Amino acid sequence: MSHSAYQPTTRLGRIVNEIEETAIAIILALMTVITFVNVVLRYGFNSSLIWGLEVVGYLFAWLVIFGVSYGVKTTSHLGVDAVTNMLPKGPRKVLALLSGAVCIVFAFLLMKGAWDYWAPFAGLDATSGRWFPTGFANSRDQAFYMTEQIPMPGFLKFLEDAMNYGDEYDKLPRFIVYAMLPFGVALTLFRFIQATYRIAIGKAESLIVSHEAEDAVEEAAAKLEWEE
Repeated sequence: MSHSAYQPTTRLGRIVNEIEETAIAIILALMTVITFVNVVLRYGFNSSLIWGLEVVGYLFAWLVIFGVSYGVKTTSHLGVDAVTNMLPKGPRKVLALLSGAVCIVFAFLLMKGAWDYWAPFAGLDATSGRWFPTGFANSRDQAFYMTEQIPMPGFLKFLEDAMNYGDEYDKLPRFIVYAMLPFGVALTLFRFIQATYRIAIGKAESLIVSHEAEDAVEEAAAKLEWEE
């Protein structure tokens, strides 16, 4: 099934889809603009945005995390289906559902790890339990940690009272840039649940990319034969 055929059918699906695609477009645009401006400043004016490289690095990490969930949505992740394609439709669907269940469990565990990593930076408690959350444990408040060079925007100064006991943030606090980690993993978990449900109701056959590469080769070969 071609990933281009996917269209969300529920209100929640459409909202998440808009957030995801808009965020990816904005991140790509910001990375391009900041990098271009830095190149112009460096070679044209012997200057640079001192925080530019750090911002682009964080934006690239955000893009990768968004890309994981986007790949699940569009079935763009690579996989090996040489064995499953030899099976009848029924067993093939069972294995696809089993794969979806494994991916959901993995994404849930990843979500726990993402929250436990980010929570102390936001002054929140991490979860207890080694594998599955059993509650919340007191964590060391690390909300005072800041990025290396990214300046603190004036409109976010209210966070100093709420998160840093009134002390001034010289740079952007890390909990803001790290917030993408639990958000992106939660989005991936949502996409795996969504993809597995689509397999269950017969609207999809697999979690992985379809044979678009083979189709493209066949189309190119047919076009070449036609031109000859």
